[in-house]
Amino acid sequence: MGSKSKAKKKGSVSQDLLETLGDFTSKDNWDKFFTIRDDSFEWYAEWTHLRDPLISLLQTLTSPPPLHILVPGCGNSRLSEHLYDAGYTSITNVDFSKVVISDMLRRNVRPRPLMRWRVMDMTAMQFEDESFSAVVDKGGLDALMEPELGSNLGNQYLSEVKRVLKPGGKFVCLTLAESHVLDILFSKFRLGWKMSVDAIPLNSSSKPNLQTFMVVVEKELSTTVHQITSLLHSASLHCNSEQAFGLREALQNENQIRDKLSSSSDTLYSVEDLQEDLKNLSQGRRLQLTLGGQGCSAFSYRAVVLDAEEQSDPFTYHCGVFIVPKIRAHEWLFFSEEGQWMVVRSSKAARLIMVFLDTSHTNARMDEIQKDLSPLVKQLEPNENVNGAQIPFLMASDGIKKRNIVHQITSSLTGSIIVEDVVYENVDSEVSCIFPSRELMFRRLVFERAANLVQSEAVLRDELLPTKLVGETETKKVNSSSKSKKSGSQRQIDGASNQLTVYHGYVASSYHTGIISGFSLISSYMENVASSGKMVKAVIIGLGAGLLPMFLHRCIPVLEIEAVELDPVIVDIAREYFSFVDDKRLKVHISDGIQFVRENASSGTAQIHSKSNDPSYTDSPSNESSTASPSHAEGVEATKVDIVIVDVDSSDSSSGLACPAPDFLDESFLETVKDKLSEQGLFVVNLVSRSQAIKDMALLRMKKVFSHLFCLQLDEDVNEIHFALKSESCIEDHCFSEASLKLDKLLKFNHPEIGQKIINATKKIRRLK
Repeated sequence: MGSKSKAKKKGSVSQDLLETLGDFTSKDNWDKFFTIRDDSFEWYAEWTHLRDPLISLLQTLTSPPPLHILVPGCGNSRLSEHLYDAGYTSITNVDFSKVVISDMLRRNVRPRPLMRWRVMDMTAMQFEDESFSAVVDKGGLDALMEPELGSNLGNQYLSEVKRVLKPGGKFVCLTLAESHVLDILFSKFRLGWKMSVDAIPLNSSSKPNLQTFMVVVEKELSTTVHQITSLLHSASLHCNSEQAFGLREALQNENQIRDKLSSSSDTLYSVEDLQEDLKNLSQGRRLQLTLGGQGCSAFSYRAVVLDAEEQSDPFTYHCGVFIVPKIRAHEWLFFSEEGQWMVVRSSKAARLIMVFLDTSHTNARMDEIQKDLSPLVKQLEPNENVNGAQIPFLMASDGIKKRNIVHQITSSLTGSIIVEDVVYENVDSEVSCIFPSRELMFRRLVFERAANLVQSEAVLRDELLPTKLVGETETKKVNSSSKSKKSGSQRQIDGASNQLTVYHGYVASSYHTGIISGFSLISSYMENVASSGKMVKAVIIGLGAGLLPMFLHRCIPVLEIEAVELDPVIVDIAREYFSFVDDKRLKVHISDGIQFVRENASSGTAQIHSKSNDPSYTDSPSNESSTASPSHAEGVEATKVDIVIVDVDSSDSSSGLACPAPDFLDESFLETVKDKLSEQGLFVVNLVSRSQAIKDMALLRMKKVFSHLFCLQLDEDVNEIHFALKSESCIEDHCFSEASLKLDKLLKFNHPEIGQKIINATKKIRRLK
């Protein structure tokens, strides 16, 4: 009922009765009160004032009859009796005072036999979920909200109201609308509830100090934030100016809050904001919130709660927690909504709680994080966990069994760069069959700015043993359903890594295999060039560890390759740790890739940044100075290029485009490439994005420039290879088999299985335009 001081002003309650009650939340006090005052007693508005607005409201409910109504904290008010006599016979009354329930049952058992009376604490009711179409509260919430006792009881009670109310049902709260009561009402019913506030009409002749208000909230199965509606105006308010002003101010402030929430997709809610709204799953719901904080956990966390959309297969988990480390928080897969939904589908969880770590968690072990998070995420667990299953903690697994960091350096252009040797838990059966002698070790190049993208990957071989293998740039896919945690250990791998060398006769990366398979689109032209004794000229933008150009240099002797790399630190790493060597058929240029193509596509002279064109350059690995100081050869005639390959990563992983950098898909650059290509030229782009919208955008831009487009999407690979032909004429579908055979003749391998893998990939190339 709220403040006792305000209750005294109503004039209908004698001072001795109020002193008897003392504490409105005390059961013993209420028992004593009802023993003294056994006649019907109305704290707030009389039935004559309530009848029309209340009956009109109940008539709007669409539930099939009979309409099940709950009256919590009923006391000895005649409200339920009036509702019964008005035709609403399915009414359940609850009160924690056995005295008043006994009296009311005795008074109504014969005239109103269908009415039910229960001794029950309304903050912990024993009713099934969604049992009632309407909950009518006359002063019950006010009585629980004693300012001196805080809001705990009010919170518990309103949580119960939300639980027992059916979707589409309404909670009617008759209240004096004091500020502390409005605060909890507004915040508790903020998400997915429609709310209205109106004054109970009174005779104009009666001018009480306090007026009763009717707050009505309607339950929706959504997280929509609605504005509070109200028809309040001065003529309808028969109360003192303080009460009227406080109510209007509270409504204005709350609607401002709701306006901000409804217009922002980045709002961070607290668990208190959401309360029971998350107890039930709601397909396709996504909410951002904060977890923990001072007083309840060691850390605070930013989290996103995602309820999966309906799927044909059963969910593996009712609820799961996916921890995103700080280094990956801005990757598109975790940063964007579209990417997050992909993780949800992969996780097989009905509800996924994605938790983002930041700098405050840097020094904490993962087991400490999980221990701290466990009670926090338990609050967000849906009621659907009928089997009592534990909430699993999920992380992306890289499948690494052993890891050893060989080299780590920071570049002003690329940021932190890591060279590491790893042994995988599982390797392709094809690799194991070709090289079965021992546990295979791979050397990887990784940029910290895109930790999930392995820039280059090569198989290492022992110099004293038979040939092993090699591979390169491939996106490691997130295995969201795996329970294993991403390895953070830096264990030494058995055997000294400096006794092993990179083998350039094998590509482990499926997408590099795909790039080479696309050469079949111009294999007839390449065959003609080779038969004439000339060279097929190729430009590869993005050196990485130099594995693709080294492999092409080795397996296609007719190729003359120029590799372009912006960062000289990368070139040094390729030479020192991945055995990259250039010669007359393989040159490396330290230059901006777009500028390099533009200069060489011009009709005048070209400036080529190349170590091989520097008179001071020698083949000695010790001559590193020329790498840092590239030469500028003047007067070199611009020549056409037969193949241009773009294989560069994007520095902004949050954009959703991991490869290439967005500038390489600009129409102006594509036009420059087209001008640079020979008439039978081929343009190849390695596209890495999980967003279909971004892929469609890239395709649309390429369609504007090139007449014929092709695409290769390899199984279980995020990389998608796009091929564009400059020629107006194009290879016909029925010629694909013959073109593959011609490519096979151009390839020279130590292992026939490698060539067969490339030829198999040609069969998966599909025409786009």
